[in-house]
Amino acid sequence: MNATSVDKVSSRTASGRLPLSICHVLWSVEVGGAERVVLDLARAQRADGHRVSVVTLSNVRGAMAAEFQGVVDTLEAVPKWRGTDLSLPLRLARWFRRYGADVVHTHNELPLIYGAPGGKLARAAVVHSKHGTVAVSSRAHLLRRAAATAADVFVAVSEATAEVARRASECTPDKLRVIVNGTDLSRFPAEDGARSRIRRELDIPASARVLVKVGRLVKEKNHALLLRAVGPLLRDDRRLVIVGDGPMRGDVRALVDALPTRQYVHMTGGRSDVPALLAAADAWILSSSTEGLPIGLIEAWAAGLPVISTAVGGIPAAIEHERTGLLVPNGDEAALSSAALRAFEPDLRALQEMAQRGREHALRTYSAEKMASSYYDLYLSCRQRT
Repeated sequence: MNATSVDKVSSRTASGRLPLSICHVLWSVEVGGAERVVLDLARAQRADGHRVSVVTLSNVRGAMAAEFQGVVDTLEAVPKWRGTDLSLPLRLARWFRRYGADVVHTHNELPLIYGAPGGKLARAAVVHSKHGTVAVSSRAHLLRRAAATAADVFVAVSEATAEVARRASECTPDKLRVIVNGTDLSRFPAEDGARSRIRRELDIPASARVLVKVGRLVKEKNHALLLRAVGPLLRDDRRLVIVGDGPMRGDVRALVDALPTRQYVHMTGGRSDVPALLAAADAWILSSSTEGLPIGLIEAWAAGLPVISTAVGGIPAAIEHERTGLLVPNGDEAALSSAALRAFEPDLRALQEMAQRGREHALRTYSAEKMASSYYDLYLSCRQRT
């Protein structure tokens, strides 16, 4: 137990919990699903009386930096050097000790590889969260498995993600847990006037039907499938908004420019006003080839939007087809196009009923407070073993 922890034993948070010093480790604070989860988790943890920091392995100049700075006690970078950086676990351990971390919580691959050993060297409880199922090289897989031995608990954000971890032997079975993602649902719906404001900004007619896709521009999100399926359906009163940034921005831009209907596709880049962008849309669509449990799905439900998604990762366990959303087979262009067309048809009553059931499901199941409570119980059980 840290000296900091000893000093806190006699104190309690407003909810009666032992206050903890929690350090989340991320690659960056660019816009992304894992980053949004950590931001909302940190906000809930701060509200409960815990001390929360975020350390990145790149820099603190990402698009979400200002949001993080407004929530956490400390946001700093301990940068990874080029190649395999054998010094990074030692440098992180010094940072964790200086911060007095009771819990080191790593998110995704590189933070696990470097942060988990660093947390163990700092004598903190170490929790890792696997947010997705992106394939990695065999060398990275070996490093990930080795680093997982330093984690006290390995959390998957859905049963499907947990099954991927089991099949790949990413951790020992006794360490594996499932805690579904949550988000700050108080951000939804957006403020009055957001719909008309965003449509004016993007030059979208007030009467147009709009599909929105929110997420990083990376291979796994399969924007090529989205544009093949939806592109031919677009016209002046049928628009597609693509929100996000990432390494495939140029590729996605080229695919859009090649469409005969390119003038009806709006690429916004990375944005921090996702609730407002969702308010401007009529349905949310996802074309990913792999996912954990996307935070964008929960946000879309909370915003009251009908959802359309490929049936990958943890999504089929979350969406009840034709009741809380529409599922299509992975990679099925015709099925995705058919589902998108339903969002463009005149009668939206069936989709609106799905949207209402989806919102009710999100409010019951995916709050940041519920997620934070589950992680607190896990932190405490790990801390008692360290």
